[in-house]
Amino acid sequence: MESAIPFFQGNIRDETQSNIFFMTEIFLGNLPQVKLFDILKPLLNGKKTGKVFIKGKEDGEVYLSNGNIVQAKTSHSRGEYAFYIIMNWETGKISFDPGVSSRERTIEIPTERLLLNWSDRKQQWEKIHEVIPSKDVIFRLSLLKNGEDKNISADRWNVLALCNGVRTVSEMIHALNWDEFKTLDTIYQLVQSGLLEKVEPQKLLKKKLISKDFFPMFESELKKVIGPIAPIIIEKKLMEFGETEDSLLLDHVLPLIKAVGEEIPDDQGREEFKKEVMKFFSIGK
Repeated sequence: MESAIPFFQGNIRDETQSNIFFMTEIFLGNLPQVKLFDILKPLLNGKKTGKVFIKGKEDGEVYLSNGNIVQAKTSHSRGEYAFYIIMNWETGKISFDPGVSSRERTIEIPTERLLLNWSDRKQQWEKIHEVIPSKDVIFRLSLLKNGEDKNISADRWNVLALCNGVRTVSEMIHALNWDEFKTLDTIYQLVQSGLLEKVEPQKLLKKKLISKDFFPMFESELKKVIGPIAPIIIEKKLMEFGETEDSLLLDHVLPLIKAVGEEIPDDQGREEFKKEVMKFFSIGK
């Protein structure tokens, strides 16, 4: 930190003294050895214009215009939420491109208010990070330890529907198309309320997904006894299980076969369907 800021001040001239900008990227430090807020502070106070670039596992950009933060973006988000996400990063190389401006403005609130909002969120981020230390973490529904009624909002329900013990937090962020903070905070609240639990890595390794060859066969056999509505029935039952064709665990296949078979009204047809489907496993697929 002590070496980064003097280096910056000695290599960029004040815009009020010169119209010449050095368009060379300037290295300012590495997280966590330096704090991003400590990097931004002299840039804001000096009314600088340019792009702060953070390169790490994910790249982030914060654009300044005359000392105001006007744009922030990551690969998944833009605007205020992107700024909050970037400010929470713990690793990355920080550099500055003086004079570079953003073509769009996604942050309209005053910079002072933006920083105050970030400060308010900082404590919540720290709590979330204790429960969700990585976006590779996986959650699943937990058994309720009491009989209390739970009020579940639409947002929480959407998260619960995706927590099948296979999807990572990163995959859920992509599927929901929410900003990262909203997704992580919703998961955190569900964990705190006892509705979700973390899948331990050693348990995850024991679980296997069903072969990709299963569903074409499954649908074909069902069509033989129930006709063209077979794909609709399979999709409906998968939704009831909170699964997809890409995420169905081998352990859940037999319950799915049974549930689909119950949709076949003819007893003989139902038994024939189950018999043919089970041949798939007898030949070692």
